[in-house]
Amino acid sequence: MNDLPLPLFNQALDGVPLDFVFVTVSGSHLYGFPSADSDFDLRGSHLLPGAAFWGLSEPRETEEPNVDTEAGLVEIVSHDLRKFVRLLLKRNGYVLEQLTSPLVVRTSPTHAELLRLVSGVLTKNHYHHYQGFYRTERKDYDRSEPRSVKKLLYCYRVLMTGCVLLREGLVEANLQALNRRFGLRFLDELVEIKAGGERVGLASDAAYVSELERLEAEMERAYGESQLPEEPSVRAELERLIVEVRGRGLGGM
Repeated sequence: MNDLPLPLFNQALDGVPLDFVFVTVSGSHLYGFPSADSDFDLRGSHLLPGAAFWGLSEPRETEEPNVDTEAGLVEIVSHDLRKFVRLLLKRNGYVLEQLTSPLVVRTSPTHAELLRLVSGVLTKNHYHHYQGFYRTERKDYDRSEPRSVKKLLYCYRVLMTGCVLLREGLVEANLQALNRRFGLRFLDELVEIKAGGERVGLASDAAYVSELERLEAEMERAYGESQLPEEPSVRAELERLIVEVRGRGLGGM
């Protein structure tokens, strides 16, 4: 976190009238391959007052303010706790990675409780999220001309994250931490190209594509062999948490 402008993040969040459960850094900074012009992606959850759910209209459960700072654009996306947990239980890898991001800007006892329950959220069916995510990124990569190093890195990151989750029951979104398990020597060079603004093109991508296909097959094997359950085991605990926190507020623990 030393290279991230935390005071500017907090200044941006102070201007957003939400009671945050947590806010973390996501996107390329979490994945370990930001470039100099990368925006900052802050993701999290907040708590709406109970009265927001009393009327006829559905409350607005997602807020997406963007804030310009001295360090660049800060893009904030936050879901009310109820919506966040619903997404979490739908095996949504995006919110799972946001919750478990080690780059924490704001936290609370409720955040800690959510983290305690993460192991009971993980299922072998998270495979479908990562497989779908990979296929989307792969299509974008195949269409890019010249070939996008950013899209290529996203493809590797997604496949590696899926493999580790299915085999180890661990959420790891950082490409460099993941590569300590996979040992792909060329990834450091690709990260350097991305960090430099992709000014250097790929001479050939045949070897990179071959490695992607190998990793895709590895993730499929991990899915078939995974010891994770089919469904989350902590739905009732998460529901109790939402009700309790809504009743007492974030400061009541």
